[in-house]
Amino acid sequence: MRLNDNPSLFNAAKNSNLLPIYIYDNKNQEKFHIGNASKVWLYYSLKSLNNSLAGKLHVYIGDPKKILFELIKTNEVKNVYWNECYELWRINSDNQIKNILHKQGVTVKTYNGSLLWDPKKIMKNNQTPYKIFTHYYRKANQISHNPRNLFPIPNKLDIVNLKIHKNNIEDLGLLPKSKWYKSVISNWNIGEKEAQNKLTNFTYKKMNKYKMFRNYPSRQYTSLLSPHLHFGEISPNQIWHSIKKLDIDENISQFFSQLGWREFSYYLLFHNPYMPEKNIQTKFNSFPWNKNDKFFNKWKKGITGIPIIDAAMRELWKTGYMHNRMRMITASFLVKNLLIHWKHGELWFWDCLLDADLANNSSGWQWVAGSGADASPYFRIFNPITQSQKFDPQGIYIRKYIPELKKLDTKYLFKPWEAPITELKKANIILGTTYPKPIIDLKYSYQRAMNSFKSLKYNSLKI
Repeated sequence: MRLNDNPSLFNAAKNSNLLPIYIYDNKNQEKFHIGNASKVWLYYSLKSLNNSLAGKLHVYIGDPKKILFELIKTNEVKNVYWNECYELWRINSDNQIKNILHKQGVTVKTYNGSLLWDPKKIMKNNQTPYKIFTHYYRKANQISHNPRNLFPIPNKLDIVNLKIHKNNIEDLGLLPKSKWYKSVISNWNIGEKEAQNKLTNFTYKKMNKYKMFRNYPSRQYTSLLSPHLHFGEISPNQIWHSIKKLDIDENISQFFSQLGWREFSYYLLFHNPYMPEKNIQTKFNSFPWNKNDKFFNKWKKGITGIPIIDAAMRELWKTGYMHNRMRMITASFLVKNLLIHWKHGELWFWDCLLDADLANNSSGWQWVAGSGADASPYFRIFNPITQSQKFDPQGIYIRKYIPELKKLDTKYLFKPWEAPITELKKANIILGTTYPKPIIDLKYSYQRAMNSFKSLKYNSLKI
């Protein structure tokens, strides 16, 4: 969804006239139809891209094979260019299209426009994929310490405006009938220009304190680029080269490592295409998960009675986004304190996150659960109380998203069930009425989780 650093666009522009198209594939997505929040972002991102192309983006909905073949046949197209995707269903669909087009004498050229490193090229000496992030990241940097150079916007875009059938962006049916999305999207500006503005602001105003404050949700020292990255409004290469201009220090090293984790998630998905649905570590297939719809629904709505959990879940619902530290805390609470299968949480995030990304979402949930590659060990259970005290010490984040607790003394804010009746009355709080009591005892749930995970006879991954 960008003109800058777009390898397929740059190379196509050197070869005669262009017909830029977007196909909303509603036929081959299998179980991975994008969530409602992502559809909203996609709608506005397409609008932005169409404006950048002077209104000449051709939009279609349906099976890409059928649509492409008709366009090629009708308009005598000789070359087709696209940037590669790494989800299995997309790979399968793209390979089918490539094979058929080659047989028809059409040249197909594809490029890596969304990752720093090609997941096919980073392998162990025995040609098996890495399972440990640090080893993967070290090898990736050895292969290419600096990612490829950036592609400029083509000097000239000879876009043909064919009088052929096409859909309008509105015809894709991306916006829900309910108007809930208007308040969500009001928190964001969408498109390539805004992505560049965010990158500039982050590079020169926030990077110098990134390592210190990146875990504090109220400090806003993260880049907020994840939805722009996911929809290709900016490339990881652009981000890398922008940050690289600064003097390398611990802040930049930390941020590059986070970009590396994004790459590693795609790497894991490419080599473990079943990751969104199945445990990478198969011993988790026998784990004794609980099925508790009541607790799960309270978690989704942000009414668990644990303030930091509820604040994060309400942030998700209100903004379509959740701070990364909060994602880990809420995921740990669901999977380990409530013992609810990670897949349920993964699907909820998939539907609610504007940056919902199959690779990052599934690898992140498996990391917290302990079932993934290089996963968090079973005994790492985030304590939501100590996490909130450490990363929201003044309670700014909690008060922002849980206004019914805003008058409560900070001393009791993180666990209001321990506040004296006089303090609760002073803050106009009635536990169980104006704010819920905890749905579970944290100490009990911690020990129960430890016992359950120990039953797996957890062993570290072999490197």
